[in-house]
Amino acid sequence: MMRILKVVSICFLMILASHIEASAKNDGFNWEPVMDAIIQIESKGNAAAVNGPYVGVLQISPVLVKECNNILKSSGSKKRYSLSDRYSATKSKEMFVIIQSFHNPLNNIEKAIRLWSGGIRYSVSKTQAYLRKVMRQMN
Repeated sequence: MMRILKVVSICFLMILASHIEASAKNDGFNWEPVMDAIIQIESKGNAAAVNGPYVGVLQISPVLVKECNNILKSSGSKKRYSLSDRYSATKSKEMFVIIQSFHNPLNNIEKAIRLWSGGIRYSVSKTQAYLRKVMRQMN
């Protein structure tokens, strides 16, 4: 019985891994307008921007890098991000998509912005001003 449970668990993780990697690579949703607006607000496009523990164009924290790596690890992917990857606009955008693919699989733009501002346990009231800023920047 335990052997069957292990096999089922491994199969589930393999399916999850392929779904997360496929979503992170290209789920058909275009996050560019959202990312571009956030980049303008967070760093004005400066890849060398630093604000305490937040760095790069998307102002990524060490906690977010760790979360991306945990998502990738749970999906079976060998890819990992380092803290220095936050200075790469391309890798920062990849991390954004990984976070959205996992925590916002329905690609809800409002949720994406609030999630980016307030983390996975964001407060609607505390992320309201940030949401308005990003939406204004997108328009």
